[in-house]
Amino acid sequence: MHRLILMRHAEAERAHPGGDRERPLSARGRDDAGVMGRTLARRGLRPDLALVSSAVRTRQTWDLMQDAFGDVEVRIEPDLYNAPAEMLRALIAEAAENAGCLLVLAHNPGVPVLAGDYLLQAAASPALMERMTGGFPPGSAAVFAIDPQGRRTHEAYLTPRDPGVLA
Repeated sequence: MHRLILMRHAEAERAHPGGDRERPLSARGRDDAGVMGRTLARRGLRPDLALVSSAVRTRQTWDLMQDAFGDVEVRIEPDLYNAPAEMLRALIAEAAENAGCLLVLAHNPGVPVLAGDYLLQAAASPALMERMTGGFPPGSAAVFAIDPQGRRTHEAYLTPRDPGVLA
């Protein structure tokens, strides 16, 4: 694996009669998911493998992003639902040999915690650490380059509301 994209699902409805796992995207979340897919693709950040949580909101986020990427192997992973950073790390390690660019689409708090861990390991700037730890809004993505020794270098942190993100 040479690149990792850690992404939180787009904005979801606050509640659903079927419970948290069944919450769908809000209208804003549907718009943001498409925007983020186009933005990542335009920047050349096209996954060849996507690990997607089984929750409705993450599957919908992926469905709205997928057209921007073309042919991508997708694995719906029930273990990603509300997974802690340690579980994300284990699933990434399992998939690393099968992907050049891996996208992990999951939930808060696991995604931002793992992104923060990777930033600390990469000795990221305090300004970047503050920006990312100040909140990881729905639809946000942290992108890391990975060298042959497995070291991660921060490449980008994008939110649907950033200037320069496609509308």
